[in-house]
Amino acid sequence: MFGRLGAPEIILILLVVVLLFGAKRLPDMARSFGQSLRILKSETKAMQKDDGAEPSTVHATAAHQLASESRHAAPEAMETETSHRR
Repeated sequence: MFGRLGAPEIILILLVVVLLFGAKRLPDMARSFGQSLRILKSETKAMQKDDGAEPSTVHATAAHQLASESRHAAPEAMETETSHRR
């Protein structure tokens, strides 16, 4: 059903997009979409390179980040608990 888009359907979709967003905003939207795809592609490549890294180093770094986040979040959590008790 969705795989059979002909020329009239594509033209209708493009017309609706132009009417919704305006002709002036379409190039900016396309540019930002392209930048997002480039960022996604580079992050995917970086993640694939990280998969080849030594697993113990990756896990140690993740554990260190979790520990530092929990230290920073603890005082805030204590503050909210004390304010609810009053």
